[in-house]
Amino acid sequence: MNLADLVAAKRAGGHSISVCLPARNEASTVAAIVTEVRTGLVTAGLVDEVVVIDDGSTDDTAGAARRAGARVEAEADVLPEAGTGSGKGNALWKSLHACNGDLLCWLDADLRNFRADSVARLVEPLVVDPDIVLVKAGYARSFEGAPTGGGRVTELVARPLLSLLFPKLADIVQPLGGEYAGRRDALEVLPFVEGWGVELGLLVDVVERFGRDAVAQADLGTREHRNRPVNELAAQSLAIMATALRRAGLMQFDGPTLELLRADLAGNVEAELVEIRERPPISTLPAYRAAHPS
Repeated sequence: MNLADLVAAKRAGGHSISVCLPARNEASTVAAIVTEVRTGLVTAGLVDEVVVIDDGSTDDTAGAARRAGARVEAEADVLPEAGTGSGKGNALWKSLHACNGDLLCWLDADLRNFRADSVARLVEPLVVDPDIVLVKAGYARSFEGAPTGGGRVTELVARPLLSLLFPKLADIVQPLGGEYAGRRDALEVLPFVEGWGVELGLLVDVVERFGRDAVAQADLGTREHRNRPVNELAAQSLAIMATALRRAGLMQFDGPTLELLRADLAGNVEAELVEIRERPPISTLPAYRAAHPS
C-alpha cells in the first residue's frame, strides 16, 4: 500500500498514531530518526506525534530530540505515583501514558540507517486488519561490516528458548527487536517486564491472550544498531531467560533482581544485579484510566 492510501485508510478507521522512542544517551542518533519521521510521515498525515521518553540520559539526548521536533518526556516525570522503576521495559510501559495514539509504534533510538517507511510498514497491518494486535519488525542485523551476524543474544539465547518452550513463535525473525507496533487496547492490559525481557515477555503474552494470528511481521531489510561488547550481553541474556522460564511456568522468582555471578582467574566472584521486575497492566492505574478512558 502506498503512503497516500495508507493515510486514507488510517483516517477512515479513525486511528491516531504515536511514534515513540525510549532513549538513554542516544544524542548522536535520536535527532536524525525524529527528523525522518516528522518530515516523511507527520507532514503526510500518517503519524500524529513523535514522543521521546528520556530514560535518565546524561548526554544531550533530550535536547537533540526536542530540537528535531519531538515531544520529550522524562521517564521520572511520567506516572510518578506508580513508584520508581528501571530499564527499557519501564520506559515503554510509561510511554503508554505519555503517548496519545490508539496505535503505538516503538523505534530503537540507536539506529543508524533509519528510513521513515519502516514506520509505515509496521503500522499498515494494524490499520488494515482489526484482528492484528502486534506487528514485529523482521530484518537482518549487520555486525562489524558484515550484512549479518548481529543479534547475538537472539541467536544464542532467545531462539533456542523459543524453540524449546514456545515453538509456535519459532517463525518470529526478531523476537527481541525493539521496533514494533501495537494496539493500545491490547498493550494496556498486559504486564511489562521492566528490564531486558520486555520484548520477549510482550510477544509471549500477546500470543497467550490474543492468539498467534494476532501477531504479524514487517520486513525492514537490514538494520545497523550499536553492538555491545560480549561481556555486556550476559545480563541481558539472564533477564531474557528469566522472562521465558517464568512465562513457561517452569520457575518463579521472589525478588526484583537476580544475581549474575562472574568469576575471575583468581577465583574471585562478583555479582551483578539484573532487573526482572514487572509492571502491572497499566490499565489498572487510576491515573492512566483518567487520562485514557476506553
